[in-house]
Amino acid sequence: MRRIRLTVAYDGTNYCGWQIQPNGITIEEVLNKAICKLTGEEIQVIGASRTDSGVHARGNIAVFDTESRIPAERFSYALNQRLPKDIVVVKSDEVDLNWHPRYQDTLKTYEYHIINTKVPIPTERLYNYFVSFDLDVGQMRRGAAYLEGEHDFAPFCCIRTNAKTTVRTITDLQILQSGEHITIRITGNGFLYNMVRIIAGVLVRVGRGFYEPEKVKELLEGGERTREAVTAPPQGLCLMEIRYQNEE
Repeated sequence: MRRIRLTVAYDGTNYCGWQIQPNGITIEEVLNKAICKLTGEEIQVIGASRTDSGVHARGNIAVFDTESRIPAERFSYALNQRLPKDIVVVKSDEVDLNWHPRYQDTLKTYEYHIINTKVPIPTERLYNYFVSFDLDVGQMRRGAAYLEGEHDFAPFCCIRTNAKTTVRTITDLQILQSGEHITIRITGNGFLYNMVRIIAGVLVRVGRGFYEPEKVKELLEGGERTREAVTAPPQGLCLMEIRYQNEE
């Protein structure tokens, strides 16, 4: 038996997230079917990050076990011939049978993309959060500074989370601007359900002037989620990469 690791990129527009569910097609389901057809085995991948419906990825990680003798690096080429155009295996390699994509020290980087224009741009709608009101990026950066470091992020996660602890560490949080495009780039050791989207929603309110930057600190210290911690829509979110500390 061998364990194969896949680095997977996808456009999440047409999928109900990563994890298999009864109400629609998912990334995990499509991957399972493609690998089953390739190997002739009953395969179930294990994913590192269970992205939500409509969320994109450039570097999610998954593993599966197989008796196939296909060289590990060739799985990416073989699977891409069987996958739809909006899912691509960027890389495949072999790892130890005990290697698990979730149960080890990682650094994950997400980007949340905003387009700040007076009218929507149709070609940008699937990958950006459209905001027509002027955003003050300087104020957003001041608010974001309160989130760096180790905190209890319970006020910035969905109440449906089943995480054992809501304490997480954000190692880097940048807000980048290039013309009408604003990117919230955030790296941390893990993220709670909807955490990045809630952070983006709050920072957009800071940028619009609804909240002062200090409101971010107030919400963080509040201990629980309130209606003021709004959730930004999914299409602006992209999982950029997952780095494993023991492989650095």
